[in-house]
Amino acid sequence: MYTPPNRREIRATIHRRIRSQVSGTEGRPRLAIFRSSKHIYAQIVDDIAGRTLASASTRDGDVKGSYGGNIEAAKKIGGLVASRAKAAGVELVVFDRGGHRYHGRVKALADAARDGGLKF
Repeated sequence: MYTPPNRREIRATIHRRIRSQVSGTEGRPRLAIFRSSKHIYAQIVDDIAGRTLASASTRDGDVKGSYGGNIEAAKKIGGLVASRAKAAGVELVVFDRGGHRYHGRVKALADAARDGGLKF
């Protein structure tokens, strides 16, 4: 009997499809977004070397406690990951939304990262 896929399975399928096409290199690493119901995470990843160049999340000591998983937190994390990426010498990135729609917290983080100086 057929059971339709639930929301988590659909997002996982989309994420696998995106990751088969998007890869970060040394010259243009990947800005990967993960969001849960309580927190949001962003990483700048060089997939070829297998290294994380910069990261920020609402669980970091700089931000922890004052923000959660809302749009204001996403804006703060976007600016923080942009400043950490620029300190690591990264300006050009490939955006990986992680299967989430480009809306709400994901869009707020991306816009804040652009305002912070990252170019997608």
